[in-house]
Amino acid sequence: MNRPRPEPVQVVKQRRDAVLASLVHGVPYIRFLGIEFDRRGDELTAILPFDEKLIGNPMLPALHGGATAAFLEVTAIIGLSWAMVWEQMESGALDPQSLDEDHMPNLPKTIDFTVDYLRSGLPRDAYARARVNRSGRRYASVHVEGWQDNRGRLFAQATGHFLMPQRDG
Repeated sequence: MNRPRPEPVQVVKQRRDAVLASLVHGVPYIRFLGIEFDRRGDELTAILPFDEKLIGNPMLPALHGGATAAFLEVTAIIGLSWAMVWEQMESGALDPQSLDEDHMPNLPKTIDFTVDYLRSGLPRDAYARARVNRSGRRYASVHVEGWQDNRGRLFAQATGHFLMPQRDG
């Protein structure tokens, strides 16, 4: 009995990275903010590299609250989308080669998003991770935590509710 050979690990990694890149780079606002994602297996860490344009109060200086909220919301949407496409990608139902700027999976739509600003965001890189609390066919709930130098010392956190895109079939 012949078993199919497993794919080489590099092929699997390239496929996963291509899908993530399509999700992230297909949204102009994400590119404008400079947000990138570090992928380790199915876990994503969002990275907001420091840029002067993100400063809201130059006297402190501190990150603008809108930039912080946008960073956390992007983290939630991409994290939720990543969880959605992971199964499709791994089963082969989603072909990463078919994804480009004109052929993107539909992203979840924000219903509401509440941010807790715990302390001033310093003029340095910020990181965030999203945790999907609930994801059904129509609705999802996501919690996001943002930090800078110390994962245990959050500078902001948020909870969002999202309308899930309709799936084909």
